[in-house]
Amino acid sequence: MLTRKQHELLMFINERIKETGVPPSFDEMKDALDLRSKSGIHRLITALEERGFIRRLPNRARALEVLKLPEANMPSFGAPARGFSPSVVEGGLGKARPQESATSIREEESSGVSVPVMGRIAAGVPISAIQHQSHSVSVPIEMLRGGEHFALEVRGDSMIEAGILDGDTVVIKKTDDATSGEIVVALVDDEEATLKRIRKKGASIALEAANPAYETRIFGPDRVRIQGKLVGLMRQY
Repeated sequence: MLTRKQHELLMFINERIKETGVPPSFDEMKDALDLRSKSGIHRLITALEERGFIRRLPNRARALEVLKLPEANMPSFGAPARGFSPSVVEGGLGKARPQESATSIREEESSGVSVPVMGRIAAGVPISAIQHQSHSVSVPIEMLRGGEHFALEVRGDSMIEAGILDGDTVVIKKTDDATSGEIVVALVDDEEATLKRIRKKGASIALEAANPAYETRIFGPDRVRIQGKLVGLMRQY
């Protein structure tokens, strides 16, 4: 699944190649997507390349080739998906609407409470998350700490040394603040969500993996928004 910006960039590149036979420049892409810098375009290009939608041709300036387009039945990016859509699972698709930004935890049985599973979160290279409730899980009440909670399915292996594996379900307490060293859901550049350990270093924010194969990424404070922090983990065997 592509984020809104990834989808817009892919379609812009494809249309420009069809019209002129030449891919657009990075400046043209930046202006078309109304981004503040070309670094955002570099990141989107890399994401599209990793997902197999485009490829960069070596030793040629502005050389991009579109390999495929999204399937025709992909959901429209023009409007948010219906149902609960907290900003952690936006994937850049739009802001959460006030009436949909909170779902109370409903107690179903004395041994646990029902928490909505809102999509997928990356423990690795950031990926977009699904923007609708897929199902619910019953969570032991002692795992919850008051306030609003939701669950996300983990994709990737960057947090394996913290005991978080691909396919696990993490339980997240919704908050916009966290202590250095906590594992959080972070939204980078208002586009893509990732599960990492946060380290606050002066005015900078580091998102730290728990796998030596992944490097720590450091951002300015205006590029990262905390969406929630890890309070529990569930695993099926």
